[in-house]
Amino acid sequence: MIPSSTHRSATDRLLTGLDQALRSISGASRPNRAIPRAEAQTNENQMSAAERRLSGALMRVNHVGEICAQALYHAQALTTRDAQLRAHFEQSAREEADHLAWTRQRLNELGDRVSLATPLWYVGAFGIGVAAGLTGDKTSLGFVVETERQVEEHLAGHLDRLPADDLDSRAIVGQMKADEAQHARQAQAAGAAELPAPVKRAMRLVAKLMTRTAHYI
Repeated sequence: MIPSSTHRSATDRLLTGLDQALRSISGASRPNRAIPRAEAQTNENQMSAAERRLSGALMRVNHVGEICAQALYHAQALTTRDAQLRAHFEQSAREEADHLAWTRQRLNELGDRVSLATPLWYVGAFGIGVAAGLTGDKTSLGFVVETERQVEEHLAGHLDRLPADDLDSRAIVGQMKADEAQHARQAQAAGAAELPAPVKRAMRLVAKLMTRTAHYI
């Protein structure tokens, strides 16, 4: 069966993209999967104020990462001319939307907030996604592979830093890490091209700027 997205006009896709952007930024997106929970109940009363602030800051960074993931996938779906690849990007965006909703819910549970610069993160990442998409499908897929690999490393670092008693945040981050690895494998199997080393380094620098800023703002 031909994906339904092939029957939509460019205008329809633009309107859909605008709706997706507003849902991502506003927090209106709803997860398809239940939020991961630790098998043992998290005893948040045992967490100090400093530990709660750390968990909140780390989950805020993760929420920003998911805002950027939504923007990247939406932009890449919009720029590709391959209907099958567009369906792939749209499916990945739907799966990443679970992460977006989970991190926002966890922030609420911790009594913390999302980044004040959320709309700017989305716009910036969308621009990067458009640029990646316009370079060609193989390079666009290569961008996905490298992005997901770097995110997986980043999440592994968060598992090391999250307070030991914050079991629910750990469960969320652990599932996100597994999903990101799967998305990288899927993009690789779809024909991703290896990105040049300077591009990979530039991506790491941008990611560091984002994480350091989102930790506080």
